[in-house]
Amino acid sequence: MKIKQYRTQFIKELAPLYDAYEAESFFYLILENKHRLRQIDLALNHELFFSDEDFTVWNSLLKQLKNEVPIQYLLGKTSFYGLDFEVNEHVLIPRPETEELVEWIITENAPIDKTKKLKILDIGTGSGCIAISLAKNLPNADVYAIDVSKKALETAKRNALNNKVDVTFMFKNILDLEIMKYDYDIIVSNPPYIRNLEKEEIRKNVLDYEPHLALFVEDNDALIFYRKIASLAQKNLLKNGQLFFEINQYLGKETVELLEKMNFKNIELRKDIYDNNRMISASFK
Repeated sequence: MKIKQYRTQFIKELAPLYDAYEAESFFYLILENKHRLRQIDLALNHELFFSDEDFTVWNSLLKQLKNEVPIQYLLGKTSFYGLDFEVNEHVLIPRPETEELVEWIITENAPIDKTKKLKILDIGTGSGCIAISLAKNLPNADVYAIDVSKKALETAKRNALNNKVDVTFMFKNILDLEIMKYDYDIIVSNPPYIRNLEKEEIRKNVLDYEPHLALFVEDNDALIFYRKIASLAQKNLLKNGQLFFEINQYLGKETVELLEKMNFKNIELRKDIYDNNRMISASFK
């Protein structure tokens, strides 16, 4: 079958789950990743066709997409802040909102004096997208990253290697720490923050396939990670150090109040591109 004909069939079969634009974007993502062909190549050559082996691969991918497996997991990679990252079932798929958090940190800390070193800690690193993006764009920074999942750390280490940056990864449960070994100029975290009561809002492709360990918290203590990380930041932030969080959009006010009660200063709550409360910055000393 000609690729152009299969494209029509592919989009039609995904129509009950995805709009035409999203289904078409899936088609071209797979086409480029599996065949090194772009949309323009297909437009210029209508006679391109799939072999029987190609059909087997494509039909398997189509079946999984119809089961709402995230396309990033099917391809084994995604882009974040201009870099390529391996992703799998052990790590969350990086979101555009998290790119905004990274942009905020980089903008605030772009080196004027390149001889001044920064020490940065990313808590709950997952794929390593935050830590690696910061290491890539803040060459004066020594970057450290913590996660409770060994499988996630293995993925993050491969991503650091592939993106040619040095990050020190540590296997730790942040909830078990009372004080950290080093002091930091910046502590950043995108911790679990979705309450169980919000599960009905979560799409099947997230709920069924992304790691719940990195997503959900109990309804009766939704800010458990923020409170713990802020407590550690009180002890381990250097003078004029900064704390950055990605947060639950419904708990912006509560997160600000938590930081105020813990005597943090210069607290700033920011919205993301979707106009949701999504990021907080604060300082302690």
